[in-house]
Amino acid sequence: MMAIYSYAAGDTPLLISIPHDGRELMPGQRDRMTEAGIALPDTDWHVRRLYRFAGEIGASVLSANYSRYVVDLNRPADDAALYDKQVATGLCPVKTFAGDDIYAAGEVISADEQGSRTEQYWRPYHEKLEKTLGEIRERFGYALLWDAHSIASAVPALFDGVLPDLNIGSFDGQSCAPELALAVAEVAESSTWSNVLNGRFRGGYITRHYGDPAKCIHAIQLELAQHTYMDEETLEYVENDASMLQVTIREMLGAYMTGMAD
Repeated sequence: MMAIYSYAAGDTPLLISIPHDGRELMPGQRDRMTEAGIALPDTDWHVRRLYRFAGEIGASVLSANYSRYVVDLNRPADDAALYDKQVATGLCPVKTFAGDDIYAAGEVISADEQGSRTEQYWRPYHEKLEKTLGEIRERFGYALLWDAHSIASAVPALFDGVLPDLNIGSFDGQSCAPELALAVAEVAESSTWSNVLNGRFRGGYITRHYGDPAKCIHAIQLELAQHTYMDEETLEYVENDASMLQVTIREMLGAYMTGMAD
């Protein structure tokens, strides 16, 4: 069995979490799935590759190896909805964002199976995330969490129209010190990319649960529109586009870290 997550330690207060670029499935899961599900269309494609510079800036990186179709690490273990009056994609999804069935007819995820998946695949990631943030805070006096995501630029079931390129979320100012979110947003504003702070994607469970400025743990989510660095039709990584985007992401991360140091 593949490890639940991959982890690389850094030497700064920054931890980058990548919960949705995993592609592995549970033993036997593929046999229960439709072709639409097996394609894993809702993967945050190539985000690990996009952030491969993380070691150069001293960031720690925690990334999931298993697909969100096993269990969604950015949802609470009790599967409570994160956004009011919007489609909930679920802790153990049964539909793709496009509304296609992930599982073949007659295949059901029971409460017991969902509980088992949570214990085996969700909990280890979160235990490592919590432990690492605690260790970073103990070492530096504070910790900075950056939850890295991407999504297709148009997903009618989740939002209208085309998503801005850079979607920064601080849970409406609750998950990090306001000046940190503003510093990150200012970099985005000065770039060529369209951007928004606390728009449709204000931060999922990871940002909301771990971000606690009063306890010196700050969290920001960045949701990227995938067309900024890849071909959304072929799913291929586009090196030239990605390189330009990486410049801006590095500047945003730099503002995040410098803002706290100041």
